[in-house]
Amino acid sequence: MTRAADWVARVGDVWADEWRRTERAFAGIAATLNAAIDRAAPSHGYAADVGCGAGSTALSLSVVRPGLRITGLDLSSSLIDVARRRAVAGRCDFQIGDAVAALPLLAPLDLLVSRHGVMFFADPVAAFGAMRDAVRVDAPLIFSCFRARAENDWATTIDQAIDAQPSMPAPLPALPAYAPGPFALADPAFITALLDRAGWRDVTLAAHDVDYVIGAGDDPVGDALSFCRRIGPAAAPLAAADPAVRADLENRLAAMLAPRIRDGAVTFTAAIWIVSARAGKEAS
Repeated sequence: MTRAADWVARVGDVWADEWRRTERAFAGIAATLNAAIDRAAPSHGYAADVGCGAGSTALSLSVVRPGLRITGLDLSSSLIDVARRRAVAGRCDFQIGDAVAALPLLAPLDLLVSRHGVMFFADPVAAFGAMRDAVRVDAPLIFSCFRARAENDWATTIDQAIDAQPSMPAPLPALPAYAPGPFALADPAFITALLDRAGWRDVTLAAHDVDYVIGAGDDPVGDALSFCRRIGPAAAPLAAADPAVRADLENRLAAMLAPRIRDGAVTFTAAIWIVSARAGKEAS
């Protein structure tokens, strides 16, 4: 299960290498999140994208809100390098850093956004509190995250195909309902309580089911297998298996992937939350 520290090294490097295919997989998530951001974003001011990855959310925001200054933050230097290469001069600034350490240096902000970048905090209360402290009163926060693993067939179907038992990190002693990882913010009641505790108000959650494409081109199954070897729940089991076992696992994956081709692409469903909130009043 991915944790924040993994993004600094191996995971971040892999996602940087695979950014075009991960952007394809996240296209449905991106479109849904960007629409929510567009409804709430101010026309001017200063915005930050937390866990910005290859920079797509910040870059999309810069197109629809040219009056905003935007800084993208990510733990992975490799992903920041990709984001900087993609950036149009003067539109966005991308920096290596996390929410707790970097956001105070950017304050005061008028908007915070994140596409699936807020599920890995070792201390989510401190992180969302730092996010609150970095923005002006009433500034919006909009982010996306996965709903429960059982609702995300891109994960469960792959688990079933290779008989995988997903490893779950230990929950935090102070927050037994929370364990950092892709599905850390699946529980809507926990999200609401967490944000309220961190100083956010008017919390709303909207559930969406969107396409999650992992293979396309002339050989969509082969492309999807290549993706699975590096990204997602099959990557670690495939890497750890000896050659004969790996070949069997890949054959089982291929048999599962082939019926998933729709309009020339291997397509699953991602079940997500779009979460919105506004910064409450500063403590007196």
